[in-house]
Amino acid sequence: MARRGSPADDRSAAVGRVPRRLFIQQMLKRAVAVWCLIFALEVVHGVLRTIWLVPLLGDLHARQVGVLIGSLLILAVAALTIRWIGARQRRDLLRVGLLWVVLMAGAEVALGRVVFGYPWSRIAEDFDVSRGGLLGFGMLVLAAAPWLASRWRGG
Repeated sequence: MARRGSPADDRSAAVGRVPRRLFIQQMLKRAVAVWCLIFALEVVHGVLRTIWLVPLLGDLHARQVGVLIGSLLILAVAALTIRWIGARQRRDLLRVGLLWVVLMAGAEVALGRVVFGYPWSRIAEDFDVSRGGLLGFGMLVLAAAPWLASRWRGG
């Protein structure tokens, strides 16, 4: 019997199915496409938060509420797309979640530093719970979203 992930497993999986490595490539491409959708929604969400919530709540509280709203948006997108992504096994769901976190953290830092010109201290503040930052919790939701969505969708 071939070990999971071994070349023999790839050959046996190829009979009637896509080999595991090709499946992972397709799954990750779809995960990146879904992340692009999440990112676009988060950009729109950030603009609307700045227009409507910042004047009402102030910057810090608006960002805190924004983490909750953003987390709900992420969970909704994950629930709607997880079957299309194709991740079923726990390790694949975690792989997708970690990919999303890496992409989002990179985008957050790039936007903060390059587009908005924020100093590192301002970016770190969003992750520092002692200073009211909740973005770390949002990243945990992002990492767990594929797994949670799969559970909700009966995966």
